[in-house]
Amino acid sequence: MSLDVRPTPEQVLRAPKAVLHDHLDGGLRPQTVLELAEAQGHALPADDAASLAQWFRRGADSGSLVQYLETFAHTVGVMQTEDAIERVAAECALDLAADGVVYAEVRFAPELHRERGLRMPAIVEAALAGFARGSREAARAGHGIRVAALLTAMRTDNHAEEVAALVVRYRDAGVVGFDIAGAEKGFPPTAHRSAFDYLHRENAHFTIHAGEAYGLPSIWEAIQLCGAERLGHGVRIIDDITMVDGVPRLGRLAAFVRDRRIPLELCPTSNLHTGAAASLAEHPIGLLADLHFRVTVNTDNRLMSGISMTSELQGLVDTFGWTLADLQWVTVNALKSAFIPFEDRLAIINGVVKPGYAALVA
Repeated sequence: MSLDVRPTPEQVLRAPKAVLHDHLDGGLRPQTVLELAEAQGHALPADDAASLAQWFRRGADSGSLVQYLETFAHTVGVMQTEDAIERVAAECALDLAADGVVYAEVRFAPELHRERGLRMPAIVEAALAGFARGSREAARAGHGIRVAALLTAMRTDNHAEEVAALVVRYRDAGVVGFDIAGAEKGFPPTAHRSAFDYLHRENAHFTIHAGEAYGLPSIWEAIQLCGAERLGHGVRIIDDITMVDGVPRLGRLAAFVRDRRIPLELCPTSNLHTGAAASLAEHPIGLLADLHFRVTVNTDNRLMSGISMTSELQGLVDTFGWTLADLQWVTVNALKSAFIPFEDRLAIINGVVKPGYAALVA
């Protein structure tokens, strides 16, 4: 049977998925936050899991990236021990696998987990141990997943070179790339140019948060001055596309991004919450997909936005009428854009994703 059919919710859940943009500190289980906070003496704004989940959701749905980021004080706040970091990473792998994710790149900023004296190598090793443990447990439960790590530097601080060095140090142990994140306006990626130059020299991969809260200059700097392989969000590339008599016309930057097949790590619900899009129906992902940009679909922060990969894909099915073929297309896009070796990407595409989709219509 053809994949050119609108999937049922059951098929969306069962479909093999890939996510490139998922923050470890944005995907904790509410109950885990409560338990870790109690153990570490960290005060929270709610005392039960349901109320806490609602608090995160309300805080994130502010229309402001800066306010959205403030909710992380409580997730990062309880991830200040090796045991806590390993637990959160293991649960992340388990939760993604249960949602049908077969490949995930999960990012975190080691510099944010040093409040109790942890050193950054120990933080990285704890997260990698957690991803490995969670992946093993998921496999035993019948949900195979590969989780790779991206190490993030905060663009508002000055640890990028140190974090970049950790990417190279641990690239044979599960770290596949580098990222910078945080408030975009006033903190251009070129402020961390030395880290990107180092990564280039070391043949290391990196993505850059760009074109989320800030516009085209952020995207241009990330690509043309820093050499980003992917754009974290990149949703504001739509600002370089105009409609002329109902026909989309690409500006120079948008055309360059499409021509070079630069992947867009789009996070639809998160973009609504930070004000980058007014509604899902108005989100640029529909037009960008129609124009054949290298579109990928991602969660960003599952706890803050109250979402999963399944719910994100279901929203696109409901809003844009996406078919199983469309869902497979964005999944293959993500794997083509992954930072793991080429042969590993092909193995997942041809050995897991395509057979998985074929099974949905068999």
